[in-house]
Amino acid sequence: MNKSLALLQTYLGKDSSDSISPLMRWLNPTLLHATAGELEFSYLIREEMTNPMHILHGGTTAAIIDDAIGAAVFSLGKPHQYTTVNLAVDYFASAKTGDTIIAKTTIIKNGNQIVNANCEVWNADKTRMIAKGYSNLIKLNPNRS
Repeated sequence: MNKSLALLQTYLGKDSSDSISPLMRWLNPTLLHATAGELEFSYLIREEMTNPMHILHGGTTAAIIDDAIGAAVFSLGKPHQYTTVNLAVDYFASAKTGDTIIAKTTIIKNGNQIVNANCEVWNADKTRMIAKGYSNLIKLNPNRS
């Protein structure tokens, strides 16, 4: 097991109030499952995550997907950092204030330069898909600014 995955596994069942990611601290998911390249989080939808209709804002959904995918890449324990180069999200259903949603990430292609991943967002009992996103991330060159 790599160091990154070992660190993530210490957070199983806990919220993300101590995350190194400021966005993840704000989203504050609970880590439910962690293996290399596959993570699952639960999120409680708070009012500040919603739009004027009190349903989960599409931008918040995209942020959940992007942040969860980033954590999945981190779980691989790669020696370099990766950053998102694209993010595509399809929206299927709504979630409202007070609902719990589940985000499940999977690394599809673990390449050296490019990592491809997806994330499915479900309602709490996984009977209704809220959204699905995929992303490509590229390795950062530490010698360039």
